[in-house]
Amino acid sequence: MRRVGPPATALCLLIAVCLVPPAVWADSINEKIDKERKTLEQLKDQIEEKRRQADEASKKRESILQGIQTLDERHMRYRQSRQDISRKLRKKDQEIETINAQIARLREGVQVRQQAILARLRVQYMEGRFGHWKPLLASDSYGDFQRRLRYLSAVSERDYSLIETFKSDMATMQEAERQREAARVGMLAYKRSTEKHLEEINAVKKEKKLYLTKLTQEKESYERALQELERSASRIDSLLRELEQRRRAAAAKPPAGHLQRGVKGGLPWPAEGSVLTYFGRQKHPTFNTYVQRKGIEIKTLEGSAIHAVMPGTVVYADWLKGYGLVIILDHANGFFSLYAHASKILTSVGAQVASGQAIGETGDTGMTGENTLYFELREGAEAVDPLQWLARR
Repeated sequence: MRRVGPPATALCLLIAVCLVPPAVWADSINEKIDKERKTLEQLKDQIEEKRRQADEASKKRESILQGIQTLDERHMRYRQSRQDISRKLRKKDQEIETINAQIARLREGVQVRQQAILARLRVQYMEGRFGHWKPLLASDSYGDFQRRLRYLSAVSERDYSLIETFKSDMATMQEAERQREAARVGMLAYKRSTEKHLEEINAVKKEKKLYLTKLTQEKESYERALQELERSASRIDSLLRELEQRRRAAAAKPPAGHLQRGVKGGLPWPAEGSVLTYFGRQKHPTFNTYVQRKGIEIKTLEGSAIHAVMPGTVVYADWLKGYGLVIILDHANGFFSLYAHASKILTSVGAQVASGQAIGETGDTGMTGENTLYFELREGAEAVDPLQWLARR
């Protein structure tokens, strides 16, 4: 008797599969496709979620210096708005002074005319109701009658003109007083707006102070800020090297690389104030660590003028992370000068400036918590000690 082995079993299964209707096969394939599609969609969702989480993490790791610059930009907007309002306030005050002077002149004229009208009324009262007829009745001829009539007509016209002028002056004075009241209301609104902006400015200053304090207390933020500050310093070096290369490429011959004889130790100071930090290895006031400074920091009053130390061309006038508002001058004699932490820039790229000319105003923008001017002097791209070149005082 012959046994049925495994090959026979496989053959039976194959026959059974072949007997399955095609529709059942199609349904099975569609189910697999749907399952793969769902798996793919889940994978896409997971990828999108990972990307979203990465974006959020990137935002959380936002540049420390960018955060400070954002605060500085808000401060600048509030400060500019306050200055604009202050100018409008001064203009409104001048407008009120002009109106007051006009009202004083009108009031004086009104009083004179009022006295003249009262004098005429007294005369008419004393002459009685038919007083104006008496001169006419006293005439001894027709010619005399005509003269007296013309005289009385002139007096009557003068009285009428006096009353009309009085009424006109009164109306003008009332209008001037209305304008003065409107100007006073506007001035009060400007004052309230100024106080509001002052509060906003103080709030931003406080927020920046807390921000800087937080940096010194959080090790990770502290180290990141130091690294970013070093990168900003490197950007300045790169920028000045690039400017130096451009200047040498554009010049007919390389610049001499030195100032005129007698200039060293005689340059005007870029701002009034006392030196806060010096050139070379110095302790950073915010991070309480030693850094290699390529310039000096001058403590100033906010809004003090920043002066060009030599004639030159403005080659940079914009924000620079960590340094706030920055101005760089090319002096075309081998030297550059850099002015940082400004609150306002009064020039533009390409402008020619004279020695001592005001090119900006001091402030506290950038990585600083007080009103200072950071000043660098470069011979080519190499930093030199500014105190050796500035006039002694």
